[in-house]
Amino acid sequence: MNYNPQDTSPQLSEEQAEELMRSLLHKEGTWVDWGKTCQQLQKAGYNSQTIFEKTGFQASQQNLIIVAAQVYDSLLDGQVSEDLLSYYRGPKSDVLYELRILKQNQRVTVAKLAKDKSLDHLETKDIAKTFQTFSLMPQLPPGFTLDPGDAMAYQCWKQAKQKKDLQARTRLIAKGLKYASSNTARGAIEKLLSDFTVTPEASEPLMPLYRVENQEEISRIVPLAGNLPLNKNQVLGVEKIDTVSPFNYVNYHNTGSVVPLPSWQSVLKAVDPVAILCQSDGLPQSLTGKPEDVLVLIDRAVTAWDDQSYFLVEEGEELTFKWFAESPSCPLLGQVIIVLRPKKIFDENNLLEPWQMDD
Repeated sequence: MNYNPQDTSPQLSEEQAEELMRSLLHKEGTWVDWGKTCQQLQKAGYNSQTIFEKTGFQASQQNLIIVAAQVYDSLLDGQVSEDLLSYYRGPKSDVLYELRILKQNQRVTVAKLAKDKSLDHLETKDIAKTFQTFSLMPQLPPGFTLDPGDAMAYQCWKQAKQKKDLQARTRLIAKGLKYASSNTARGAIEKLLSDFTVTPEASEPLMPLYRVENQEEISRIVPLAGNLPLNKNQVLGVEKIDTVSPFNYVNYHNTGSVVPLPSWQSVLKAVDPVAILCQSDGLPQSLTGKPEDVLVLIDRAVTAWDDQSYFLVEEGEELTFKWFAESPSCPLLGQVIIVLRPKKIFDENNLLEPWQMDD
């Protein structure tokens, strides 16, 4: 039976699929037809290995002609001449495949250039990438136009100016003259025949690459309930944060605050941690020095009493931290994991003064 390979309906009967396989096996039509047929079979659920076994078209070849056929269709949309279309049916699927990275109007321009210069797929790949980069420049270099030939000419001009070796410089000048499409671009390259000034090539800087050596160098982000006095709902209602390895980033949708803590073992072991701010003189044990802000980390998942831990409990309508010699009758809202004092800062004014020593 006859079946139109341009029919892109995903639904195929077994007989229709077999007919398409047979046409591929016998390479009926042009490579454009083969590409559309391969795509039709894949859309109908036939994987590339099955198509290969029945037709001899390898998976990589299927991909190439499918993409190239799409590029060919974009040339049709660009209303190019039949002469150009005939040239690429010739077959030139590998050349058209390299134009996939370009926009539709750019494909038409580069396809014409590739035909005029009889470029192979490697040369076309080079010019397609160069033209794509060139077209993204915020301002065109003086003397060069927005044309794929001028794009290649500019690249050759730029590289030639960086070469001390005369042979390498000459090869780039010749390549640039081959591609230059405008008289101004050609003139810029011809000047290099008498101007031997070398412009040093700018080298890429090293990436600021580091590896985390210690777990403590990555913070653990925990939710912050607020500053005492707080009530039970203000602590128990805080949304839990889950961290994602290897950099401990979080997805947090609450409107509250969070605080970074060092990845100490005790912090990492906390299952449902919440931080609370309070004054040091409000702790069960008095701390040395003047009263200061401290951060208390509790684990809401630990509510079983033990006599070696402090716990968050509710007294009246406010929360406080307590130690119990025996199991208490009141509910335990969480175990105290760490009490964190702020980093000690010496007199900042002294840090700004130069060192002075007695003779």
